[in-house]
Amino acid sequence: MRWMRAAGRGLLVLVVVLTGYVASGARADDRPGRGPLTLATAGDLTGYLGPLLEGWNRARPGERVTLVELPDSADETHAQMVTDLRGGRGRFDVLNIDVNWTSEFAAAGWIRPLPRDRFPLDAFLPPVVGTATYDGRLYAVPYVTNAGLLLYRKDVLAAEGVPPPRTWAELERQARTIAPRHGLGGYAGQFLPYEGLTVNAAEAVYSAGGTILGDEGERVTVDSAAAREGIGFLARGVRAGWIPREALTYKEEESKQAFLDGRLLFLRNWPYAYVGASAAGSKVAGKVGAVPLPGPDGPGTSVLGGSNLAVSAHARHPDSAARLIAYLTSERVQRQVLTRGALPPVRADLYEDPGLVRDYPYLPTLRESVLAAAPRPKSPRYDQVSLAVQAVVHDAMTGRQTPEAAVRRLARELAAISRR
Repeated sequence: MRWMRAAGRGLLVLVVVLTGYVASGARADDRPGRGPLTLATAGDLTGYLGPLLEGWNRARPGERVTLVELPDSADETHAQMVTDLRGGRGRFDVLNIDVNWTSEFAAAGWIRPLPRDRFPLDAFLPPVVGTATYDGRLYAVPYVTNAGLLLYRKDVLAAEGVPPPRTWAELERQARTIAPRHGLGGYAGQFLPYEGLTVNAAEAVYSAGGTILGDEGERVTVDSAAAREGIGFLARGVRAGWIPREALTYKEEESKQAFLDGRLLFLRNWPYAYVGASAAGSKVAGKVGAVPLPGPDGPGTSVLGGSNLAVSAHARHPDSAARLIAYLTSERVQRQVLTRGALPPVRADLYEDPGLVRDYPYLPTLRESVLAAAPRPKSPRYDQVSLAVQAVVHDAMTGRQTPEAAVRRLARELAAISRR
């Protein structure tokens, strides 16, 4: 799950916690469901959240939010949330959960269904709303989104007189022939067996037209020609050498650093890597472009990243919790999520704002990628699903299994998980 942190240079996992006390100088709102809150974060690395909460606290002293930090690791944050929710202690009012936790938390009864008409869902990029639903009901509200992009050395491709790749065949050919002429590795993603590999594998399968699970995790759909093609594409890259074997050890940060150091022609990563590569001090600043991920016959399909805000089933101030969610997803605050936090917003109109596009030139490409993106496999046992995908795909990429055998094995393992 560490992709989450990297995917926005500190993507926040927020938890709003009932404090049980009123901050000095503030009177608790006496209306039912309202009162003070504590907002805990897994790491506000850009320092943007404090100023946002200051605006909330000035306007709503009876619902004052106190900021508290949880561990930086997304896995540890998930563990703390689950422990608290499963134990029914009721510390948490609102959870800002990774998008792929929504199904798990909803199926377990840990978060409440939300009324759609209370939140501006029509103003969001359409695919992000799907990450917040389970079994046809809204259980969260999108807060931050993300989609994978293909970063490339535009100076190198310009020198060769070729456009950036739109298909796997073009990516493979350029990574295999152009990269070595310039002393570069060809292509890398996040291929260490962790959540990032699940994302990369799902994108390969989706781009080839396949799926992994259906019916909220009840039906296994991965045993298909598309899945074999997608996993085969990744395995072939390692075997042929245009995916460096070192990339099998990469997470987000390692892959980003390899690109920033000028060691790669192509990199699949989240938009934060584009920001880092373009910043002062980067060896490739001014030499970086971004396009949607390629697929077999044209642009491929990214996996949706980001986080959603949900109200705990144990929340004692549910109205304040919902009001805070509405505040954090308002147009004004979403603009600041981008400009102060460098996190991709969920509001569609911000991606077409001329001023923002000037300052963040990757926004149109990111919008295109988000609109074509798909969520990771939905399942109430997502953690087990992800572990199975990681292990099997890594074995295929390291040559321990053929792609065909790997897909058959993955289908068996996912079927066993769905029966538990």
